[in-house]
Amino acid sequence: MNMPLIVQKYGGTSVGSIDRIKHVAKRIARIRKTGTQVVVVVSAMAGETDKLVKMAGQIYQNPEKREMDLLLSSGERISSALLTMALQSQGVSAISMTGRQIGLQTDNVHTRARIKQIDAKRARQALKDNNVIVVAGFQGINEQGDVTTLGRGGSDTSAVALAVALGASQCEIYTDVDGVYTADPRIVQKARKLDMISYDEMLEMASLGAKVLQIRCVEFAHKFQMPLVVKSSYNEGGKGTLICEEDLNMEQPVVSGIMYDKNQAKITLKEVPDQPGIAANIFEPIAAAGLSVDMIIQNISAEGHTDLSFTLAREELNETMIIMENVAKKIHAVNVSADSKIAKISIVGAGMRSHSGVAAKIFKSLSKEKINILMISTSEIKVSCIIEQKHTKLAVNALHKAFGLEKKANSKKYITKKAARKKSTTKKK
Repeated sequence: MNMPLIVQKYGGTSVGSIDRIKHVAKRIARIRKTGTQVVVVVSAMAGETDKLVKMAGQIYQNPEKREMDLLLSSGERISSALLTMALQSQGVSAISMTGRQIGLQTDNVHTRARIKQIDAKRARQALKDNNVIVVAGFQGINEQGDVTTLGRGGSDTSAVALAVALGASQCEIYTDVDGVYTADPRIVQKARKLDMISYDEMLEMASLGAKVLQIRCVEFAHKFQMPLVVKSSYNEGGKGTLICEEDLNMEQPVVSGIMYDKNQAKITLKEVPDQPGIAANIFEPIAAAGLSVDMIIQNISAEGHTDLSFTLAREELNETMIIMENVAKKIHAVNVSADSKIAKISIVGAGMRSHSGVAAKIFKSLSKEKINILMISTSEIKVSCIIEQKHTKLAVNALHKAFGLEKKANSKKYITKKAARKKSTTKKK
C-alpha cells in the first residue's frame, strides 16, 4: 500500500537560525511517524540572499547573471544540508538534494528561469528507500548543465512543481504568517484571516504584491489543480488558508482582499507622436530586455501628440529608463521622466463578476480621504489604482472598512480536483 505524500516548503524565517531549523526538523519527524512521506523544499536562511547580493556588488557592480545564479543558489544548499543533518539527529532517514540532483530542468534565462520539466527518478527512489528528501529550492539546471535560479521567491514554485511531479496530495507552504488575510495585518488592525480562497483570487493577490506566495507557484498549482495550504511555521495548531478550486455555483463575497504594492515605479513619455506603430517602438525594446510592464495609460491626442505612462517593478526602473531615453530620441518624444514614489492599491474578489458598483465605491472612499488617483486598471475580479505612496496605509484601511472585510463572510464552498472530476462526470450522465 502506497503511503500518502505531502510536499512542505519552509521560507527563510522558518529556517533562519539553528534553533528554527531544529524546530522544523521536529515537526517533520512527527509527521513522518504518522506514516506520511515528506518532501521538504527550503529557502535560504533569512538575510542570506541579500548578504550574497551585497558581497557581489562589492566586487563588481554589474556581474554576469550566470555567475549570480551560481552564487545565490548556495544559500538554499546550506539550508537543505543543515535541515537534513537536523533530521538525521532526530533518527529520521533523510537526504538533501540540489536542483540538479532532484532533476529540475529549466530554460536558459538566468535569474528568472522557468521550469521545463522534472526528472523525478532519483527522488522516487529516495522515497522508496523511506527517506525524507530535503530539496534546495529556487534553483535548477539548464540544457548546458549550468545552475539557474527561478527568481526571488522561487522556492514556492519549486515546491509546487515537485508536488505535481511526485503526485503529492497537497503542498504546504510554511511562512512567518498563519495564512492569507483580507489585508496586510501590519497596517490594518482588523484584517481577517481567510480559511479558504480560490486559485483565481490568490493569483490576483500574488500578482498585486501579496508576499505570502509567489505568483508562478499559484499558476502552477492552478494549472495542475494542486491544493495549497499556507501555514505558520511558528503556530503548530493553526489550520492556515486553503487555496483550491472554487465551486462556481456558490455565492461569493464581492471582495475578498485589499492589496498594496509599494514596489512600483512610473515612467512617462511626454508628447509622443500619435502614429501607428509608436506603441510597438516603445514596448518592444522593453520586452526584448525581459522586463515586464504593468499598467499603461495614454492621454487623448492633442495636435498629433500624446502623453504615455506605464508602471513596472521599481527594481527594473533604472534599466528601463536607459532603454526609454534611447527610445524617446528615436520617436522624437519631448522627454521621459520617472516617479518611484507611488503605490498600487488593488481590490480583489470573485464576486465582482456578478456585482456592480465596486469601482464607484472605491473612488468614493478614496475621494472622502482626499486621495488622488493617478492611474486605473480593471479586470474581471480586480480593480487597481495608482496613488501617491505616502497615502498607502490610509487608502488600504479606508477601503477595508468600506467593503466590510473585518466581518466574517459567508462560507465559500471549495472543491478538490477529484471532486471536480466526479461532478463533471455526473453532469455528463
